[in-house]
Amino acid sequence: MAITQPRVGASAPTLGIHRATTNPERVESDRLRGHCRVMAQSLAKIVVHTIFSTKDRQPFLRDSKLREELHRYIGGILLELDCQPIVVGGVEDHVHLLGSLSRTLEPANMVKEVKRGSSLWLKTKGAEFSDFAWQSGYGIFSIGYSQIESTRSYIAGQEEHHREVSFQDEFRQFLQRYEVKFDERYVWD
Repeated sequence: MAITQPRVGASAPTLGIHRATTNPERVESDRLRGHCRVMAQSLAKIVVHTIFSTKDRQPFLRDSKLREELHRYIGGILLELDCQPIVVGGVEDHVHLLGSLSRTLEPANMVKEVKRGSSLWLKTKGAEFSDFAWQSGYGIFSIGYSQIESTRSYIAGQEEHHREVSFQDEFRQFLQRYEVKFDERYVWD
């Protein structure tokens, strides 16, 4: 079926399409005429589990009090980004974030801002942190609402978990579980 463009200002009643009178380049559907054009509020609840390590997995976060303070600070960064933190945890060489993304913030920008802000904050904690850096990469994985509690427990049990499993093995398991193709040469830094 061939559809021809109607003349500017003319309607195509068989298709129910009309040119807008205020913006003649725009096409409007008959069913929208006379209806309120206010967009309803946009809502979202996208829960993600984010993982990243210190550069070269250096154990900068050995001190448990400092680590807990860092986790609270990261939670504050997430709140400032309009991302709802559920739990932040980890061990001496990496962190896990569980929270919902802001509906207007891309995942990469969320991670970038968390890394930037927490790195700057850590560097104020003493000369031993002057060389602190996070790894360049990260992993971010979607979590179903029914998985929140099990993921929260998993993050809370990181110290025990990492007595037996390295960060690299843990991260590989996530990549495999989520069927993320990766090249081992570029995952670690």
